[in-house]
Amino acid sequence: MIWQEWWVWMSAAIALAILEVFAPGYVFFGFAVGAAATGLVFLAGVPVGSPSLALLMFTLLSLAGWLAARRIFGVRKGQSKIWDTDINEN
Repeated sequence: MIWQEWWVWMSAAIALAILEVFAPGYVFFGFAVGAAATGLVFLAGVPVGSPSLALLMFTLLSLAGWLAARRIFGVRKGQSKIWDTDINEN
């Protein structure tokens, strides 16, 4: 089946990484990491029983990738936004 092919997952990872360039903010970065990690799992020959388990693995790996990106690239500790003007002041 096509969902068990490693190159399909790697192609999805590349497509999601390209989407991340056009929609910055680490929206698709976690999904790209999850797809790449899932592709590596299939490349290593680890048997995954069903498409549902493969999607669950992709979901968990994507969440881990997003959390890692949030920790690495997210808001730094102690950094806060200071508003000088109010949109309703005229």
